[in-house]
Amino acid sequence: MTNEPQSQVLGAMVEYKDSSVVSRTLIDKKTGTVTLFAFDKGQGLSEHTAPFDAMVYILDGEAEVRISGAPFSVKKGEMLIMPANEPHALKAIEQFKMMLVMIRS
Repeated sequence: MTNEPQSQVLGAMVEYKDSSVVSRTLIDKKTGTVTLFAFDKGQGLSEHTAPFDAMVYILDGEAEVRISGAPFSVKKGEMLIMPANEPHALKAIEQFKMMLVMIRS
């Protein structure tokens, strides 16, 4: 693999797997992370908190994101900010892929 910049199709960099959540970390620095996820239908992440704001960008499919108990439906091409220290959870309404960007401050 080369260190030269290359264009990539984000959605093609992580694949769906039956009954699973698949992740691939693209950037992992002390200042932040960028991670791709692929969720099979019905899969999700249980409620948790993070000490930093996070942005979720939906690459494919549809998900429900709950922030402090309030549900948000997000679909391909949409994004949502999850505020720091607010409980949040995600569930795949249908298979979906997302990019999670977390900037540490």
